Amino acid sequence: MAPQQRPGPDGQQIRASDAEREQVAHILRTAMGEGRLTLDEGEQRLTAVYQAVYRDDLAQLTADLPENGRYALAELPEAKTAVVRDRRRKAAVAAAVVLAVTALVGVWALTGAHFLWPGFLFFLFVFRPFARGRHHHR
Repeated sequence: MAPQQRPGPDGQQIRASDAEREQVAHILRTAMGEGRLTLDEGEQRLTAVYQAVYRDDLAQLTADLPENGRYALAELPEAKTAVVRDRRRKAAVAAAVVLAVTALVGVWALTGAHFLWPGFLFFLFVFRPFARGRHHHR
């Protein structure tokens, strides 16, 4: 027997993926470990997770947990890996900026063009953006 389809707010149901089911199962296991759900409640909800067809079915299983239990997903290895990757990317960008500024200052100091470089940098980073914002519309 096919599950009965219930329309959502926009009139269409979205099917749940295996990854979404696993996320909700992790949330429920965490809630059980915290004592928010009894063993029986947790087992009933876990059974319902793996039988769920639509996202709305999954949402109902965590609706009574704080923040729908989403905080538990931060402990997943994938989430931790994503945080580390983001931090590394930001550190690489910061290092590239520092290296570029150091190279510009080094070239400025070594060329002896002590009046040219600061004027160029002033024009590039201060005057030019300021001038762009001052166009008068007639």
